[in-house]
Amino acid sequence: MILERIRQSPVARELAAEAIDLMRQMYPICRSITGDGVRSTLDLLGQRIPLQRSEIPSGTPVFDWEIPREWRIRDAWIADADGRRVVDFREHNLHVVGYSVPVRCTMSLDELQPHLHSIPERPDWIPYRTSYYEEQWGFCLRHRDRLALGEGPYEVVIDAELAPGHLSYAECVVHGTTDREAIVYTHTCHPSLANDNLSGIAVAALLARELLTETPRLTWRFVFGPGTIGSLAWLSRNEERLGAIAAGLVVGLLGDPAPLTYKRSRQGTSLTDRAAEHVLGAAGPGVARIVDFEPYGYDERQFCSPGFDLPVGRLTRSPNASYSEYHTSADDLSLIRPESIAGAFSALARLVAVIDGNRVPLNLSPKGEPRLGKHGLYGPLGGPTPAEFQRALLWVLNLADGANDLVAIAARSGFDFESVAAAAEALGRAGLLAGVGDDRDGYLDATKT
Repeated sequence: MILERIRQSPVARELAAEAIDLMRQMYPICRSITGDGVRSTLDLLGQRIPLQRSEIPSGTPVFDWEIPREWRIRDAWIADADGRRVVDFREHNLHVVGYSVPVRCTMSLDELQPHLHSIPERPDWIPYRTSYYEEQWGFCLRHRDRLALGEGPYEVVIDAELAPGHLSYAECVVHGTTDREAIVYTHTCHPSLANDNLSGIAVAALLARELLTETPRLTWRFVFGPGTIGSLAWLSRNEERLGAIAAGLVVGLLGDPAPLTYKRSRQGTSLTDRAAEHVLGAAGPGVARIVDFEPYGYDERQFCSPGFDLPVGRLTRSPNASYSEYHTSADDLSLIRPESIAGAFSALARLVAVIDGNRVPLNLSPKGEPRLGKHGLYGPLGGPTPAEFQRALLWVLNLADGANDLVAIAARSGFDFESVAAAAEALGRAGLLAGVGDDRDGYLDATKT
């Protein structure tokens, strides 16, 4: 099966260390939904995987949205009467509200206060705030620093511009042997936030690199783009290929200590959903959890909007907004656990393998059990119970009626997917099963037959 090596602990740990090193390189970059920060991030990814990059001009219609002007920030500060910067963009890029319009003025503290954002209950953390689609400006700061501000006056400068430009996204395409596809989407629009979402970017990039060394059945399309407007832009430019999508995942927030969390697609019983339930459901409480779809969260809500209703679920650890460091300066590299990243690699590798290896098999000898020994599939001596592999053979034969795929057979039989897939391959080689190992006859999902 593909990506089998990643499921081995030493390899997963090595990949986790490499992913964290990539996150360190990306961490200082000021990203937003547009701009050079995103392009610099894609440059780093392009050193590891081949990327097809797209630039969509500002003003381009995207369903009910349009591509915004590009935000370019050079510097920003609040300085007291002595010229000392009490808030400094160069110290942390969260200090400026994302997409702030340019400002250069002198203000009293009372005039400045409506433009300041802090977290009273977390006085040492800087909040992350944005205003993408309404022209505003503001600064974010530690609450203890806000309390220490005098009456002013203050020099207030945001050296930035909003100008016609482009939205940037990139794809790494791993070509398969069929015309069906799977998509992995991760958002690239957040500035210096490690879990959200440098962890998703790094894991997706290295997973794509590993998959490029193999020949999958599906074509796997890894998309790196800004949240919401990026996935909408990709969907608007790729409507003609959406019918080929058999499965998909939105990935992010993979580095914190929480259990892995899979959020079902809108369909609820898609191949992605059933594969996740098989892979993660056996992990047990405290290791993984599965939650139902809701139209809130990350880009899965765009892929699962009713006009598309694609089989796209989401894999995170803590879901968005559910951990205290979320959207603050405390979401830094110290929050990332190497074992969490390694566990994400292992889980994603198995998920990809199950999705890619799924088939709908058909028993070619359905009237009674075939004589397995005659086909070299049964031991010469009888016994009280058949061996595990022979039991898997019997389960596959019994359920291979054209209405069940391998994921469904694994769920019904209690065997893991790998055992069921191996039994199906053996039966296919013996001429007892169709639709396994033959792209002309095998389907990916029982719901598509």
